[in-house]
Amino acid sequence: MPLSPVPNRVPKHLRDVRYRSFERADGLWDVEGELVDTKAYDLVLSGERKRMAGEPIHHMWIRCTIDTTLTVVAIEVAMDAHPLGECPLALPAMQRMVGCCMARGWRKAIEANLGHIEGCTHMRELLFNMATAAFQSVNQAFARPQSDQPPRHLGQCKGWDFNGKGVATIYPQFIGWQAPKPGSTGTAAVATTSATPADKPAGDSANKG
Repeated sequence: MPLSPVPNRVPKHLRDVRYRSFERADGLWDVEGELVDTKAYDLVLSGERKRMAGEPIHHMWIRCTIDTTLTVVAIEVAMDAHPLGECPLALPAMQRMVGCCMARGWRKAIEANLGHIEGCTHMRELLFNMATAAFQSVNQAFARPQSDQPPRHLGQCKGWDFNGKGVATIYPQFIGWQAPKPGSTGTAAVATTSATPADKPAGDSANKG
């Protein structure tokens, strides 16, 4: 069901963001992001440059080639449209993301390598959510070498609540699962009390990046 209609309003700005993923013949994966900003009215940019309504102000692309651990092994970027002449100067810094892992510390790596004037605001925004697209694509990233550890996506949203119906139906062995407390040397275990799932405390799973 779409959002309810709102009368008497004027369109101003449109941002389209799209992610695509591809499995490659060499065992790697390509995750591609595209960002397009347009206005619903004619606009004059700095330097007397004009953008007509519907003409892109930003049109940017990123391709991250990753392995099954979600580590970036190559990156390609392009700017088809940008508001300032200096914007493309931010592109070379994007290569610093090679070797970074989308599964661990991804946002920290983006800020460390591309923060402030080192990079481009819109490229950073596009990179942030590429990790989500990667997780949706590379099934091996969810694998756990230990059989007593839940997949990384459990405990990360309401649908995959360790005390919810989704986990109870699809991953019943992890219902009521709790992560080990900080500093604990023991391993996490599935709750074994006789309480119903709704009575058990919610736990957190490992951060998926």
